[in-house]
Amino acid sequence: MNSSPTPLASPTPEYWEEACRHLARKDRVMKRLIPQFGDACLQSRGDAFTTLARSIVGQQISVKAAQTVWDRFAKLPRRVSPAHVLKLKVDDMQVAGLSARKIEYLVDLALHFDSGAIHVEAWKAMTDDEIIAELVGIRGIGRWTAEMFLIFHLMRPNVLPLDDVGLLNGISRNYFSGDPVSRSDAREVAAAWTPFCSVATWYIWRSLDPVPVAY
Repeated sequence: MNSSPTPLASPTPEYWEEACRHLARKDRVMKRLIPQFGDACLQSRGDAFTTLARSIVGQQISVKAAQTVWDRFAKLPRRVSPAHVLKLKVDDMQVAGLSARKIEYLVDLALHFDSGAIHVEAWKAMTDDEIIAELVGIRGIGRWTAEMFLIFHLMRPNVLPLDDVGLLNGISRNYFSGDPVSRSDAREVAAAWTPFCSVATWYIWRSLDPVPVAY
């Protein structure tokens, strides 16, 4: 991958232990799940631009294929940054394995960051919904991607990604004996998780796949 000095993982979110205590007290499934995964917890990697660029590269392809394409793409610029990506040739990006549409999305992402249309420094003071509204204005980024970004990059504690198939499948398996689950069913279950829906979602994902995801 690129040689830019980005951190591979962040420290434990400061709210994690409090969240685990809250969830174990409020929810019988969480009380059972949380001890199964030891000290593992949510982690973030890279900077905002790199994280979103990776999400675009990985759309609609397997995790393995996405990593292969990303590795090829990340070698093209001197480092993965908006300004450097804007200088890349379309032909080179296609050779790396990117489709014409994904190239358009990456260029639009870089333009948003390079022009200051994305207010990275203001995010700390913005609500989750305000940040989602800003991110979905970028081509190739929908609500699900924005919510994953809130959870894995900004580590917002109370995101409930109702468009996530894994979350719905995990709620089905853990709360409804495998019966199909609607978004309203998921909301009802998650009422007990507030204000730590992100943490509960992470444990639901773990119940389906014990290997933690690094977004």
